[in-house]
Amino acid sequence: MSLLTSNPANSQQSRLQVEAALSNMAREFRNFVSDVDDLMKATNNLTGEELNKAKVKLEQRISTARRSVEELGGTIADRARKTAVSADNYVHEQPWTAIGAGAGIGLVVGYLLTRR
Repeated sequence: MSLLTSNPANSQQSRLQVEAALSNMAREFRNFVSDVDDLMKATNNLTGEELNKAKVKLEQRISTARRSVEELGGTIADRARKTAVSADNYVHEQPWTAIGAGAGIGLVVGYLLTRR
């Protein structure tokens, strides 16, 4: 039983959740930038009530973008916690395998660093 295959369904689901959150965040950011750009162009000719409406719209967009960032942060934090728990369980169940993997990675990194 390896760390990566200990529970492939949960791993795949977490990966899909993070990818969906990142996709939503990227889309939200593009929309936000587009709205801010449109508002900046429009504010040159706005006065009084129109300027207040533009300000309210911008505040709404900022609030929406902030919520999206918070949701993405929560999704990433949840996945990091699950990964840490999984890694901890694996190391406790397979200590010699984990030590061997760490030593092997250390050797490869050391070899690559000394070649430079």
